[in-house]
Amino acid sequence: MTVSLYVHVPFCVVKCAYCDFHSTPISPEPALADHFAWAVGEGAAHWAALGVLDDVASIYVGGGTPTTLGSATVSPVDVLHRNARLAPDAEVTVETNPDTTDPAIALQLVEVGVTRFSLGVQSFDDTVLRTLGRCHTASSAERALEDLLGTGAAVSMDLICGVPGQTRDSWRDTVRRAVSSGVGHISVYPLTVEEGTPFAESVSSEAIEPPDDDLAAEMMESAGAELVASGFRRYEVASYARDGCEGRHNAGYWTGRPYIGIGPAAASMLPAEVFGAAIECEAWSDPGVAGIGRTLEGVPPECRRVRMVNPADTITFLRKPVGPPEDVEYLTGVEAAAEDAMLGLRLTDGITDGTASDAGVADVLTELASQGLVEHVGDRWRVTSRGWLLGNEVFESVWYAGTHRGMGWHSL
Repeated sequence: MTVSLYVHVPFCVVKCAYCDFHSTPISPEPALADHFAWAVGEGAAHWAALGVLDDVASIYVGGGTPTTLGSATVSPVDVLHRNARLAPDAEVTVETNPDTTDPAIALQLVEVGVTRFSLGVQSFDDTVLRTLGRCHTASSAERALEDLLGTGAAVSMDLICGVPGQTRDSWRDTVRRAVSSGVGHISVYPLTVEEGTPFAESVSSEAIEPPDDDLAAEMMESAGAELVASGFRRYEVASYARDGCEGRHNAGYWTGRPYIGIGPAAASMLPAEVFGAAIECEAWSDPGVAGIGRTLEGVPPECRRVRMVNPADTITFLRKPVGPPEDVEYLTGVEAAAEDAMLGLRLTDGITDGTASDAGVADVLTELASQGLVEHVGDRWRVTSRGWLLGNEVFESVWYAGTHRGMGWHSL
């Protein structure tokens, strides 16, 4: 079984105002950083002992900001290599931010097998960066890009549009500077206001204006046009790449490849039979562990796929890196097929007629096509340019239709 492996590093220098990921604004002391690497190794060894890491297509070390660990960032990557059997062409990515990118450490990471860096740039406008609560500047982002590209590894960057106060000219300049930087992969996201974040509180108190969805959509379209004209190809709802630079780890999520998550709040998805073997192991058999719930009762007979999430508690992970998940979701065969169709539509190549038929969503796709949201080309269904802007409606409609077969199509 081929899998992807994700490691969540829950540390960052400053928690950005818009971020709702599990992370702690702390620069770990060396002892804590080393202990975190030990915990990652324990988690990897657990899955390796179950035979789940015998064929790893990709590793993604995300966060938080992994490079907040400084030179200790190298240890978790090294321990993963020693516990997992990587495919010869495996993609190994480490997330970093401009303020924590050290050229010497980046070179060490490449030496232990990192093939790709993902840099959180977000904007080349210092005013926009301050609004987002970022602790880097446009000039430091450019220096970090130069340092990362100098390692010879592939480099991706993230950009955010629709930020209050962000002008069209500012956004256009950011996209053009991103293109000219020399990276092969650029992801573009509209700003979303997540509940419980400082940004949401500022919007609620009217300290800042809420994001303009129409302007964000316009910026997404203009960025897409600029990127395509510059030799990038849109291959996923939010991602553009030059030929051969597509991100293979994230593509695995959209094509149903099983994945393992190590670290606090990390998610995993496994076939039911593999999960069934995992819950029988001693590490998950402590009845006193909170959240164990029905996982020890066995897998329901109708289940085909299991999703689970680790406790969002860094201290728990550091104390007991191998333990039962906090949340478990059991998907039937019908739900798994609907999920494959819904997630597959996130890719510009779309899904085949066979996938649509297996999921029971051909009728809803025909209806969505009449609205100009998807199109049928050859033997494939693909989301249109208009459909990307209304992606939530497309994906939710496909999921509903696939999981409510025989009940008729329902517009969400």
